Order: sequence, then C-alpha cells, then structure tokens
Amino acid sequence: MRACLFDLDGVLTDTAKVHAAAWKEMFDDYLRARAAGTGKEYVPFDEDRDYGTYVDGKPRYDGVRSFLASRRIELAEGDPDDPPTKQTVSGLGNRKNEIVLRMIREQGVDAYPGSLRYVEAARDAGLRRAVVSSSSNTRDVLVAAGIEDLFEARIDGVVAEREHLPGKPAPDTYLAGAKALDVPPDAA
Repeated sequence: MRACLFDLDGVLTDTAKVHAAAWKEMFDDYLRARAAGTGKEYVPFDEDRDYGTYVDGKPRYDGVRSFLASRRIELAEGDPDDPPTKQTVSGLGNRKNEIVLRMIREQGVDAYPGSLRYVEAARDAGLRRAVVSSSSNTRDVLVAAGIEDLFEARIDGVVAEREHLPGKPAPDTYLAGAKALDVPPDAA
C-alpha cells in the first residue's frame, strides 16, 4: 500500500447533514410550488429515505434526475448554466448548490477527529493521500474544515465533469485518484 483515497462526505467531514438539508430545502420548495400549481398532494423530501436512496454520493444533476424519477416527475435537462430559479434538472441542481454553499459559509463544516488522526497517521507513515468526491464543492468543504493541506490531490465533481468520469458506484474517480498520486490502483 502506497496511497490512501478518501471519500469526503461522511468519511472525512460531517457534510452529509448539510447536503441532506440543502436537498430538502430545494426539493421541498420545488415540490410545494408544483403541488400548488397542479392541485396534487404535497409530499416533502425525506432527509433519511430520499437522501440516502436517490441523491447521496451522486453527481448533483444525477441526484436531481434520480429523485424526480422516484416521484415520476419529468423536467427538461436544461443547461449547466441555468439560473437556480429555472425549472429544469440543471436549474434545480444549481439551486441546491447555491443553498449548500450558503449553509457551508454560515454553519461551517466539521471534520471527524478520528478521520483526521487516520489521515495524519497515513501522512506521517509516508503514504500519498487524495480526496475523491462527487461534490463540485470539495475544495470549499476542505477549506471550511481546515484540512485542505492534508491532501496531495483532489478528484471531485469538477474533475469528473472535465474528464467525463462517471460517478459512483463506477470506480473511475477512484482510479483517477490513484493516477493523480502516481500509484497503480492496487497500491491504493
């Protein structure tokens, strides 16, 4: 073993609760307005069941698509630069991103003490270290938690989009993490 590849949300940092709250705020606003416009019953986003089943660990727009499909809601894809107010997959994803960034700025992010001790021990043992996350906000989270300097490489949603890497459960981002650290996958 020559390198360690760490997921971010729920492994290094306690951001899952921030992401779940941001997804809930965004989807509840959307679902409430949709129900009012269609006359159908408003069923809120469930932070436990819906978050874990449909959006956790997925790239943002994939999470939007997955949850909407679970409710049999079809929306136009839109464009990645859609404003957060636009009723498209991209618009809703951008609204969620706007909310989560606000929450990170206002509330900060906690790093798990045990995880930090492990990363520091890996560093002290001479192991290479990378963060691998589907989040496009990985750098913001690392900075907010004060742990950005513990990692030599970052494979995140920005890199995945640029390199056309599929998100989890596909292994591509982790393979890219090993490559970024210049180690074969079986040494990470």
